[in-house]
Amino acid sequence: MPVTFPLLFRRGATRSRRHHAAVRAVALAAIVTTSTGILATTRHGDDADSSVRLVAGRIAAGEIDAAAGQARLTAFTPPTAQRSRTVPDHPAPWEPHRIAQEGARIAQEAARPKTVRPAAGVLTSEFGTRWGTLHAGLDFGDPLGAPIASVTDGVVIEAGPASGFGLWVRVQQDDGTVGVYGHVNDILATVGQPVHAGDTIATVGNRGYSTGPHLHYEVHLPDGEPIDPMPWLAVRGIDVLRNPT
Repeated sequence: MPVTFPLLFRRGATRSRRHHAAVRAVALAAIVTTSTGILATTRHGDDADSSVRLVAGRIAAGEIDAAAGQARLTAFTPPTAQRSRTVPDHPAPWEPHRIAQEGARIAQEAARPKTVRPAAGVLTSEFGTRWGTLHAGLDFGDPLGAPIASVTDGVVIEAGPASGFGLWVRVQQDDGTVGVYGHVNDILATVGQPVHAGDTIATVGNRGYSTGPHLHYEVHLPDGEPIDPMPWLAVRGIDVLRNPT
């Protein structure tokens, strides 16, 4: 015999199902709204930072003046009424001082040398065969303790004892080659440290197989093969034959 339920019970069950469905719909809408607001806020922040960098770069390059840059960034400002109520009403990120700071940073980075001479001393020995073996680098005679500079931007990949050199520093250079700094007296950089061209990473020494205080500098291809540093440096604007002033 079929089982039946009173009409009032069936109506109550229907209302209960509708209530639970409505609760789920409201919760889902809240999640979607919150996610959309977060994404919109993130996009707005990224767009603002990109706008600041772009305009500050154009100001630093002299393409536009500061007033024109401020006007351009102000035009990007979204109306307050269109901003989500969940987003704090912070000041616009493109205030004049931020434009000036970003412009100065870009100008300073553009003016910074990307390649420097590794030591101030004169060139005393070149790349090539010497005493029946390959002399795989350049020697710069300099007083004991004189600073040694990172030739390019890069990352220190080794710093410590080395056979024949006593102590050395090796830097992964900006083009993928490896710069080797040998016979150093003091190591002033650590493995994993990012360096800029011109940063002091060591001092001139007389360790290992050496006939006097000097820096021995080599350039190795990514596969480890040493190349003549002189033409490599010349392409990058450094003439090591010219005596330093």
